Amino acid sequence: MISLAVNETIARAVEVLRENDHGDYTIPTKGLYPFQWNWDSCLTALGLAHYDEARAWTEIETLFAHQWPDGMVPHIVFHVLNDSYFPGPEVWRTNRPTATSGITQPAVAGFAVRRLFDRAKDKKLAAERARALLPKIDAWHRWFYENRDPRGEGLVAIIHPWESGRDNSIDWDDAFERVPTEGVEPYTRRDTLHANPAHRPTKAQYDRYLWLLQHFRALGWDNAKLHDASPFQIVDPGFNAILIRSTADLADLAETLGEMEIADANRSRAKKGLSAMERLWSDAHGQYLCLDRAMGKLIDSASVGGILPVFSAIPKPRIAAIAATIERIAGKARYIVPSHDLDDPRFDAKRYWRGPVWLVVNYMIADGLAASGHTQVAHRITRSSVDLIAESGFAEYYDPLSGEPLGGGRFTWTAAMVIEFLKSER
Repeated sequence: MISLAVNETIARAVEVLRENDHGDYTIPTKGLYPFQWNWDSCLTALGLAHYDEARAWTEIETLFAHQWPDGMVPHIVFHVLNDSYFPGPEVWRTNRPTATSGITQPAVAGFAVRRLFDRAKDKKLAAERARALLPKIDAWHRWFYENRDPRGEGLVAIIHPWESGRDNSIDWDDAFERVPTEGVEPYTRRDTLHANPAHRPTKAQYDRYLWLLQHFRALGWDNAKLHDASPFQIVDPGFNAILIRSTADLADLAETLGEMEIADANRSRAKKGLSAMERLWSDAHGQYLCLDRAMGKLIDSASVGGILPVFSAIPKPRIAAIAATIERIAGKARYIVPSHDLDDPRFDAKRYWRGPVWLVVNYMIADGLAASGHTQVAHRITRSSVDLIAESGFAEYYDPLSGEPLGGGRFTWTAAMVIEFLKSER
């Protein structure tokens, strides 16, 4: 792509970020997602930093201003009243000063803050802002291992599919069958008013999402109780890899800033987590698999969650095997990396996390591969991502076979990732 076209694409991406900017936080897209989402904001900050470093720091600071006293950082902050999204604050009822959801999302903040710090042109500003965020991110990491790893195994579980960020992944299908639907309060979805219902989670899945929400709400959102009380306890390798990467990055950043207690605690978490990840490896699949903690067995489901661990410092032979898996997938999909193996009969090219390509996931996978020397595969993912933008614009996600744009349009973190991809290629 010639430089002029690159500059034009970056300018268009910045337009998307600006139109979804609400002053001190961004929304993912108008209509479909009118509030602040946790991992969206952390990854969006990377794009913001290319044209406004101070604003990028504010994005993450706004999220952490709504951290719970126990350290949990919620997956949604409801800054304003807006009835275009369900379930809204009237359903969650978490009784926070500013309404939030009661569950969390992938802990990518540690990675994002270190990257902002390392790239900062204003080093003084970066040191001040990073130093203030360090104890907050550390508290969130501590919360994960205290509340979602009760036996101290080194890996944390999600207790609701929404926590994974991969809401309707095929990974959850079998475990989700254990979640009841009886007693779910009547509800009206809003997402299908803004996106094609065929591209969204099903009603049967939504019933179970809502059952879990109501179950946790009945327990007063007491995080000390929720893990053991949930019939859905899944150890997601992608979720854990993001947390492990963030603990390692936070440790390095804390050491740079002289905060050795935070550095040591997070380095220990990362080391233990990386060792524990080996339990999730599958030679047969050439990637990691999710573990159903409640049943004590691996889930036979080859999703992008098992490829994402290249984002963390997993052993080199594992990275090489995953790189080979991606190359195999690339022989079947026009665009990579699809969110599920195309050979699985449950694969659905258009339905949310059951097949489509997501640029944020591509970004993390490419970052890990490039750092470990697999530059050719990383470049292939980057080019595929940029080609999708050129063909289909800044969509929420994309059909890996046709490149069709799916879900929400003019999507914030997609635009942020495009800026990251194009700036890194220069």
